[in-house]
Amino acid sequence: MKHIPADFRVREGHPVKLKHWPTAVKPLYRSKAHYQRLLADHVAQLSKRQRLLYASDEFALLVIFQAMDAAGKDGAIRHVMSGVDPQGCQVFSFKHPSPAELEHDFLWRTTRCLPERGRIGIFNRSYYEEVLIARVHPEILRGEGVPGGKAANEDLWRARYKSILDLESHLHRNGTRIIKFFLHLSKEEQRKRFLDRIDDPEKRWKLTQADVEERKYWKAYMKAYQECLSATSTTAAPWYIVPADDKESARLIVSRVIVDTLTALQMSYPKASEARLRELRSIRRVLAR
Repeated sequence: MKHIPADFRVREGHPVKLKHWPTAVKPLYRSKAHYQRLLADHVAQLSKRQRLLYASDEFALLVIFQAMDAAGKDGAIRHVMSGVDPQGCQVFSFKHPSPAELEHDFLWRTTRCLPERGRIGIFNRSYYEEVLIARVHPEILRGEGVPGGKAANEDLWRARYKSILDLESHLHRNGTRIIKFFLHLSKEEQRKRFLDRIDDPEKRWKLTQADVEERKYWKAYMKAYQECLSATSTTAAPWYIVPADDKESARLIVSRVIVDTLTALQMSYPKASEARLRELRSIRRVLAR
């Protein structure tokens, strides 16, 4: 499946119609055991490249996950990042803004959590919520007190897209590589997963009445997503629309994209100078006594 992820990448300048993007594809694995071998290989490659990322200390990687509820964001993060050194990876989940966060611009709270050079940062939801849920629920925008928030017209959303593009362009110029995943779940599969949560004592806590109420806004969310994906997928910071009805295939796509992105950086371990080699030889003589 080496070249498959490119099939799910949103090309810059190409309008997205989500009804034309699949929520399910032919499984990328032959069996459960084959899936586990593929994922284990991806995780091993990711672990190796994460160590190189940390040692070279030149780049950072920001991975963003956006999706409807029950699309598998948590599971993808847990499985794909299972082999990464915890010291080299940071995960942040962004829910409703706090009162202090509401007093700042919409990018402020996430900007504080950007990864350092040498690290992988993962945003489980992100600043994109401010052009998604805030668009579906205008009352959220009005509560933020931003200029023009009460009107919430197209000019406001275009301005926010531009702010996001400017931020991501700035980050790319300064060494942060950005990958964005939209886990594309069907409404029917979400319904099944919600029912499974009711039946599973370990997952019941995840489901609330508010989750079910949000299903009423499905069409509005899809419209907000496709406009966002169309406006903010760039060559430097691309969106990938990942079919999410099959969790295993989704994890394989996500892990392959992350590995390929790190591989493309062509990183290498720091080379020792002649002075450093002399120092190491001196250390060896001491330890050999």
